[in-house]
Amino acid sequence: KEVHRIDWSPVMAEKGGFRHFMLKEIFEQPRAIVDSFRGRIFPERGEVSLGPHCLPREVLSRIERIVMIACGTSYHAALIGKFMVETLARVPVEVDLASEFRFRDPVIDERTLLLAISQSGETADTLVALKEGKARGARTLAICNVVGSSLVRASDGVIYTQAGPEIGVASTKAFTTQIVVLFLLAIELGLLRGHLGPRDAERLFHDLIRLPGLAEEVLDSSPRIEEVARRFMNATDFLYLGRGINYPVALEGALKLKEISYVHAEGYPAGEMKHGPIALIDEFLPVVVLLSRDKTYEKMLGNIEEVRARKGPVIVVSSVAEARELEGKVTELLLVPENNPFLTTILLTIPLQLLAYHVAVLKGTDVDQPRNLAKSVTVE
Repeated sequence: KEVHRIDWSPVMAEKGGFRHFMLKEIFEQPRAIVDSFRGRIFPERGEVSLGPHCLPREVLSRIERIVMIACGTSYHAALIGKFMVETLARVPVEVDLASEFRFRDPVIDERTLLLAISQSGETADTLVALKEGKARGARTLAICNVVGSSLVRASDGVIYTQAGPEIGVASTKAFTTQIVVLFLLAIELGLLRGHLGPRDAERLFHDLIRLPGLAEEVLDSSPRIEEVARRFMNATDFLYLGRGINYPVALEGALKLKEISYVHAEGYPAGEMKHGPIALIDEFLPVVVLLSRDKTYEKMLGNIEEVRARKGPVIVVSSVAEARELEGKVTELLLVPENNPFLTTILLTIPLQLLAYHVAVLKGTDVDQPRNLAKSVTVE
């Protein structure tokens, strides 16, 4: 039987002076990012190495379509991955909740890559969906954090996220490293298909190398985010708005708040607000708006005005320096550093993780082990 070495130290499973595992894991994200790209990128050559357990390049180069399957936070990472792969590699991508995928009749063949994403590799719905896709002839690839897990054993190949053990039930650093690995996969596919050249890859690698330092800057704002949490800790509902690649970030921010603070929150595509949710806006509904430098920027400013006109409190999380002009117009403004649009999603997510954490602590909930939840959902 093959022996798998797991490079985890017992120290990783200790709080290390932090009040909760979740907070420790939020602050471990810069290191986890580095661990997830170390030894995998070669800027001087413009090349990626996804490791010995990934599918061979000749297999990846023949893929015509990708179906990503995942649950919960991993599903949100997959939605971000869709933007990356379609933009950088021009491969069509479909993203499915694993729990839904298995109950429909998907169009799958040998030119389809079924990409399953799971922190634990034991998520029952994802495992069943992967086996269903494999039975239909798809090539299968897992993005996973746990060596030798059930998902890894069932897949044709795997890319490990190198997040290290994640003890808190609400996923933080695993999400971040999934985005990093999806970014690397998108670059590799872009190179294989000729859509990216070595110079393009080199530029993207340098953006990635900058990311851990930028994440450290965001983490330094934790006391400021705690002030925002204190201001809104008694709100009974939150609305998170994003467009484009930031819509999955809105979903993730809302999920984190629900999971650990037990406050109802919804992530919504900002353009859909006028098709129903705008009826909810009043002075008691905090609206978290994600703002980055892309073609949706002006539209998002319009959404902010729609909320303000209805007296809704607006919390803006933005990577755009010019957003400072909103100071005094919105209720709270949290600025983060800017990177390329794909990696900026991580920098926008960290404040949402901290907001959820601080609200939960202020409300006195069990942050690391929220009620009714398990770290690995091993039942269907």
